[in-house]
Amino acid sequence: MTTQPQRRIRIGIDTGGTFTDVVAFDEGSGELVTTKTPSTPANPADGFITGVHKVLELMGASGTDITAVCHGTTVATNQLLEGKVESLGFITTEGYEFILEIARQAVPDGYGNSYFWVKPPRIVPVDLVRTVGGRMDFKGNEIRPFDEESAVAAARWFRDRGISTIGVCLLHSYADDSHELAVREVLRREHPDAVVSISSEVLREYREYERSMTTLVDAAVKPKVSRYVANIHSRLDSLTDQPIPFYIMKSNGGVLSADEVVNQPITTVLSGPAAGALGAGLIAQRAGFTKVLTCDGGGTSTDVSVVLDGEPTLTTEGTVGAYPSKIPMIDVVTVGAGGGSIAWVTPEGTLKVGPQSAGADPGPLCYAKGGTEPTITDAHVVLGRIPPHLLGGEIPLDVGSAKDGIDELAARLDLDPVRCATGILEISAWNQANALRQVSVKRGLDVRDFMLTTFGGSGSLLACRLVDILDLAGVVVPQNPGNVSAFGLLTVDVKNDYVQTAVARHDALDHAAVQKTFDSLTDRAAKALDAEGFSRSAHRYSRTVDLRYFGQAFEVRVAAPDGTVDETYAAAVADAFHAEHRALYGYDFRHDPTQQVEWVNLRVTGVGPITRPELRDRDRESLSDPTHQDHSDHAKTSARGRRLVCFDADDGFIDAPVLWRPDLRAGDTFDGPAIVEEFGSTVPVHPGFTVRVDSIGNLVITRTPTNTPTTGGDR
Repeated sequence: MTTQPQRRIRIGIDTGGTFTDVVAFDEGSGELVTTKTPSTPANPADGFITGVHKVLELMGASGTDITAVCHGTTVATNQLLEGKVESLGFITTEGYEFILEIARQAVPDGYGNSYFWVKPPRIVPVDLVRTVGGRMDFKGNEIRPFDEESAVAAARWFRDRGISTIGVCLLHSYADDSHELAVREVLRREHPDAVVSISSEVLREYREYERSMTTLVDAAVKPKVSRYVANIHSRLDSLTDQPIPFYIMKSNGGVLSADEVVNQPITTVLSGPAAGALGAGLIAQRAGFTKVLTCDGGGTSTDVSVVLDGEPTLTTEGTVGAYPSKIPMIDVVTVGAGGGSIAWVTPEGTLKVGPQSAGADPGPLCYAKGGTEPTITDAHVVLGRIPPHLLGGEIPLDVGSAKDGIDELAARLDLDPVRCATGILEISAWNQANALRQVSVKRGLDVRDFMLTTFGGSGSLLACRLVDILDLAGVVVPQNPGNVSAFGLLTVDVKNDYVQTAVARHDALDHAAVQKTFDSLTDRAAKALDAEGFSRSAHRYSRTVDLRYFGQAFEVRVAAPDGTVDETYAAAVADAFHAEHRALYGYDFRHDPTQQVEWVNLRVTGVGPITRPELRDRDRESLSDPTHQDHSDHAKTSARGRRLVCFDADDGFIDAPVLWRPDLRAGDTFDGPAIVEEFGSTVPVHPGFTVRVDSIGNLVITRTPTNTPTTGGDR
């Protein structure tokens, strides 16, 4: 009797505000299975484990078949956005106790707001800051020796007051961290229960305020992230008698084992949005689009980003809530315009939408779970743009409650209910459009050259309107758009970033010193990948350098090639900097010898590659079968019904066909108005737009050739 070979199944799970999305990949057969389950905000691990059981049941598999689980989490993100930072202590160099108070002199919304803006509370109030004696200079030379007595006093002071989460950032520790390591040893001895983050391990980069803040954010989220990861890890391991490899998505577009994440929790602050941008970028690239804006619409917020040639753009100038973070992260802008965003009236009588959200509990009025205020989802239901149920009928919606809520809001605004509902969606569309402008127009990109990839449960609901507002080239809606973030988790390599500040003028650059620093960073990356189980032959490394013109305050990052650092190598890096500076700012000083280039930060990224799921062509025979040459006729005949839908208040409700997406074949085309439904998402196709189903099942939506943008579009 022959035994069946052991299956190898990788699972990606993205926990959102409303739903937990699950995608499973059978490495042997290439099968991809997707599903969703309601999130459990009180304990996200419950929804996580429910999703694992659900997808295993759909595949006819068991826990012993799981080879790895990758997870995108918003635990750290939500803690920072909500400002729920537990009692936190800060140790810094003597004389620098007010570094957080001085901060950066930047006023949100420009100087016109300076009369009204009040500085937010510091992440650590000044009375919880302690200092230690000793001083390094910017080259790592010791100016004053470490004062252990003051470090002991600081450790005992925090211990006696019950403050057990502490961040340590000493002046110039990026150049020499011996004093910081000494402080940590004192804390371990005098305050063994303390959770400690030191800046030389979190961010070995200059600029004391940003390094201090990044270190303190790392310390602040460490206890909660550790508890969350440990809880899920133990429950995963209970599914089988062998430990299941468990990875967490990082903000930089890589993953890290859960055991290591508890030591680097700051790296997960944009965990969920990063996975979505990666998944959408891979799908769009496979579809033949190299310039892509992504729009990830969830229940609470919408995340947008830029993807060029399949790679999301990165930044080290990101913030999470009020807290700056200098770690490498995918450049994502978040706006409070998700399906659960609440429509409300200001004291002046103006209609607003978000950022407050009904979330998953109690959720929109149509969820009938105790919600009291109308939301974006309720407006879509009332206008017929989404069906009276979610998840293919698993979750029925109370259309009557949604209508009552919109009617009541409309009465307060003295508006017709239909105009009130369309107004809610119009405000939401402009909120999303403004976020898309921030990641594109403000960075010198022409949005007219870009396709928009929409995903998430609510991401595609306003796609056609966004094309009109921004004058985009079109929209790509992947299959199972609600699960793209979870799919992205299956495409992610293990990735670690290392940085070392080494400021030097280009004309006086010590090539041997640069080579030594690159080698040291590469060695750290190699050891981290060794610990993750990758053979040395599989390791990949990439170098980047931050440069600027002497006297500038901020740097431009450019790719640096492999190879030995010499004069020719350095010249090539400088040339790349000149070109990138011109692309970003419209000018450069390539031919001006009075403007010196300055090298600032050296970076190495270590990558451990994984096997990605293959996006297979769908129904290839339909493209060549002569009986299916009229794909427009097939799309029309595949409609499963019709529904009255309002796309514009002036036109009222019109009779539109409702298409079930799994019935569509590659090559099918149809014009709006139409509604395309599937298990986890709905796509309203407005009049004046044409849809084509491409070879891998994407819906490619473009304006019908004779159609021009409606009012409000940018020209």
